[in-house]
Amino acid sequence: MAFKKKIEEKILDVDAAMQGTLSFKDPVNLRINGKFEGSLDTKGNLTIGQTASITADITGDNIVVGGRIKGKIIARERLTLLPQAIVEGNIYPAKLNIAEGAILEGTCSMLRDYLNVEELMKYLEVSLDTVMEWANSGKIPAQKEGNDWKFERKAIDAWVASGKIGNTN
Repeated sequence: MAFKKKIEEKILDVDAAMQGTLSFKDPVNLRINGKFEGSLDTKGNLTIGQTASITADITGDNIVVGGRIKGKIIARERLTLLPQAIVEGNIYPAKLNIAEGAILEGTCSMLRDYLNVEELMKYLEVSLDTVMEWANSGKIPAQKEGNDWKFERKAIDAWVASGKIGNTN
């Protein structure tokens, strides 16, 4: 007889009002139904419930929005805006699904597998000089093609997650 192991999922359901920085190193299923202000950095699934009101910069893998968000959203895998979603801010999804009725007030730049210097500047919110210094000194994962640098998004995400972005001296 074959037994299937049931994988326990880490589920966190937040109905409270919170502010600050929430960061998860391991994949979780996070659902926010209340108010949140600050920054969110998640792995796994993030759901912003219909009753949620968020003012934050959000980075995550799979993000589903049913409530209101004001801030920047980076979705490494997929961003889904449900019919009642209201997003004010710039979004950077790898894949995007917007349901009829959802409101997006801002810009959308799709994440690609490779970024050029200008895209990396926006992605990391740093200056051109900083990107060029990192690339030329080998501090950041980069590939040179002719006279141009290109950066693999997954390698950049891993580099940022490792904490090296703060230790570039």
